[in-house]
Amino acid sequence: MKPSQIRALTDAQIDTTLTELHEEWRSMRFQEAVGQLTDNARFRTIRKDIARIITIQHERRLDAVFRAEVERSSERVSIR
Repeated sequence: MKPSQIRALTDAQIDTTLTELHEEWRSMRFQEAVGQLTDNARFRTIRKDIARIITIQHERRLDAVFRAEVERSSERVSIR
């Protein structure tokens, strides 16, 4: 999944996608333990997608905090 695709999703869709990827990763780890795993390369793809999603969630949180700080500081300036 490309970062631009992830950024186009809503927060709820991102949470759902992250949950699905974690479930798939968990299932693949079980398949590996049992010896039934056929697609080893998918492990890397899933891990990278999870990391991308978490990074974008963090970016959104930081952006929200920054916007709140800017709004708060502009309120202080207009009071004077």
